[in-house]
Amino acid sequence: MDMLLEEKHRAVRQSVRRFCDRELRPIASRIDQEARFPWEVVEKMARLGYFGIQVPKTLGGADLDAVSYAIIVEEISRVSGAIGLCVSVHNSVAVYPIMTFGTREQIERWIPPLAGGQKIGAFCLTEPNAGSDAGGIEATALADGDDYRVNANKVFVTNGGIADVCLIFCRTDPAAGRRGISVVVAERGATGFVVGDLEDLCGMRANPVCSIRLNDCRVPKANRLAGEGMGLKIGLAALDTGRMGIGAQAVGIAQAALEEAVRYARQRHQFGVPINRHQAIQTMIADMATQVDAARLMVYRAAALKDRRLPFSKAAAMAKLFASETATRVTDLAVQIHGGYGYSKSYPVERYYRDARVTRIYEGTSEIHRMVIAKSVMEE
Repeated sequence: MDMLLEEKHRAVRQSVRRFCDRELRPIASRIDQEARFPWEVVEKMARLGYFGIQVPKTLGGADLDAVSYAIIVEEISRVSGAIGLCVSVHNSVAVYPIMTFGTREQIERWIPPLAGGQKIGAFCLTEPNAGSDAGGIEATALADGDDYRVNANKVFVTNGGIADVCLIFCRTDPAAGRRGISVVVAERGATGFVVGDLEDLCGMRANPVCSIRLNDCRVPKANRLAGEGMGLKIGLAALDTGRMGIGAQAVGIAQAALEEAVRYARQRHQFGVPINRHQAIQTMIADMATQVDAARLMVYRAAALKDRRLPFSKAAAMAKLFASETATRVTDLAVQIHGGYGYSKSYPVERYYRDARVTRIYEGTSEIHRMVIAKSVMEE
């Protein structure tokens, strides 16, 4: 696989892998069990530019390309899916929309601290009654002088417990239906900005996922991204990049599961030989390795298209769909190869199995992605 990458991409992979193996791997299992966000490691990641991967250096970023972004998310997720999720969401659906749709003043205000990791970003779209149907959101932002008065109940907010800069999807014109949805940036600490309790989730437990509620929260109109009614356009553009990131995350989790399965199969003896000598195990490993490589290639293709400024929506949807379902299959087989030990928290494949499952849900379910892909194919 590395032979297909440029030297700069191989260097990025080696650097991130060394860092994660040294700093993140020793605590990955513990932070999952404790549901604790590891600020002590994240602050080091921030100094390496992981929170401003595609931000220009003039704004405090690393100024890397989309392929590098995919590699970084993949390598972090290979050690901790939850921290890979934090980096992916922050870069793709928080930083990217501000960089793309923000005014010069908005970019200069929010991007340097986001790129430097001094502030963490979040994307607040999902509500109790709106998930796959983004047009069904009920949050409102009603004009009140120079401000909006925002009322919203956003749930399952990735990075929610630590986020400082939140992109809130809300109705600025409730009578206009989907065309009345806009995006305003609300900042932690504002009056009426309430952070809910952390969700007790099956996987991704080291990411502080929670609800965020805005109760008559006054947000300046100057905090609105682009024009009123641009919300769904902004959301779809952000999710294209986000889907590529979740695809990379899924590849990292699947790669970790494959490596653990191979390691265990070499060590475990049954019927007098290592179990990797048994054809049934070899078949599983062959399928796992093939699927992981295919998923990785699809993610890199989407990233390469983005770098070339070519349409990549369909490629990103395909990559996210295939990679997330690959992660589910590969982690399941890794547990199977471990047998009863795979169901124990003493082995990391149990964590990979839990982490992989949600990749088929967030940033668009597998069912939604099939709809997106089918529509794109039929319109070609």
